[in-house]
Amino acid sequence: MSHLFLAVTAHGYGHLAQAAPVIHELARRFPGLRITLQSDIDPGLARSRLPPGLTQIQEATDIGLLMDGPLGTRWSESLIRYADFEADYERRLARETSLLRREAPDLVLADVPWLPLDAARRAGIPAVALCSLNWYDILLESPVADQLPAPVMERMRAVYAAAERFIRPAPSMPMSWLPNAIDVGPIASRYPDRRKELRSRCGVPPDRPIALMQFGGFQGFDPLAMWPEQDQVHWLVQDLPAGSRRDATGISSLGLRVPDVMSSCDLMLCKPGYGTYSEAAVNRIPVLYVRRGDWPEEAALIPWLAERMPTREVTREDLLAGHLAEAIHALRTADRPPAVEPTGIEEVADLLEPLLEHGSRRAGHASRLGSADWTGTSSVTSVVDGS
Repeated sequence: MSHLFLAVTAHGYGHLAQAAPVIHELARRFPGLRITLQSDIDPGLARSRLPPGLTQIQEATDIGLLMDGPLGTRWSESLIRYADFEADYERRLARETSLLRREAPDLVLADVPWLPLDAARRAGIPAVALCSLNWYDILLESPVADQLPAPVMERMRAVYAAAERFIRPAPSMPMSWLPNAIDVGPIASRYPDRRKELRSRCGVPPDRPIALMQFGGFQGFDPLAMWPEQDQVHWLVQDLPAGSRRDATGISSLGLRVPDVMSSCDLMLCKPGYGTYSEAAVNRIPVLYVRRGDWPEEAALIPWLAERMPTREVTREDLLAGHLAEAIHALRTADRPPAVEPTGIEEVADLLEPLLEHGSRRAGHASRLGSADWTGTSSVTSVVDGS
């Protein structure tokens, strides 16, 4: 049985969403694939996105960034956390290396914490990075670029460059300095269209578009609370913390998740993010977006989607005031191109498959010699004390 160790940054949900379609494809190719996830992301969300039989080590292996909701980044405070992480790095590395030796996976896949990549190299385990960004470039192109601690940056750059591969799914930041980079197509899930059922459950008339508001991964951001009710669109949101309204439905109240409704929507309101943008392209959803402004990845995301699907920018001020009618009308009357194919899923799986095959043969040989020291695990979530 092959064993994949997946390490995911819990900075929102995008890193898990990016890796998940690839993991499903690998599970299809390797029946009985053992999957261990190391991340402090919500276990329920992890189980809903990844194949069954998952074991989760619920702890963080990197910093991500501190946020003020979905649109504001606390850059200076985040730098302090990066410096603290580096100051304790050798202890963390020793602990992570010990964990990987105990787990004995055939492959470590990181999206995109650097510590597990470094530990895997020390433990002699193949390690691959998969992401549309890396934390080195995000910090290097951030508003605090002139304040970056040199040891932190040197460490990240060296570890990312030493991975066996760094796979960049379209659209990615350039990361032109990486010697191990491989470019692949977009990664995104394609969801079924349940428009008729959804309209019936939400009581939405046939001539009214359904719009998904998706600022996922960050709580407490509720523009609807400041908007008057209207009849132009019917909004789908995760929850309605400010109370029910006739022009909106909380997805959770239907017992559904965002993936369950995405392909049933006529447009989406969001911030630029890899998972949201790639899924919009693959599921043919026009996008109304609000820039974060200081997020370096936007330079790669925004033009890529604009070339493939109708998009329209609104300012943060117009978003908070609910001045969206003109932009929504423009999206609704624009021609909608064919769906983009998520070719990156199979391309990444093709790159990873030989590593898992080789590991499986190696493990099988060790088992015949009686030297294997681990067995497969069930679908119980396992928690290791955080560091």
